[in-house]
Amino acid sequence: MLRSDEWKTLTSSAKLTYIGIKANYNGANNGQIAFKYSGSDFTDSTTSKALQELISKGWVEKTEHGGMFRYYCLYKLTGKYDNIR
Repeated sequence: MLRSDEWKTLTSSAKLTYIGIKANYNGANNGQIAFKYSGSDFTDSTTSKALQELISKGWVEKTEHGGMFRYYCLYKLTGKYDNIR
């Protein structure tokens, strides 16, 4: 995955966001992976752009839309570029 041309086209913020999402994957929670903007190293705007990039390029899918304070958005690793299914 790290040597793929697709990985090389991602921005640095998208790469770090993907790593953050993948770090929350435990082998059984694909599709239910919470990613909190507040846990990101970036501003909310940069995190939002990084997530949109990952979604548009097929790295992750948003499975549930969260709210501002109570619920988090949930994501699924697509496995398009690695062995996660």
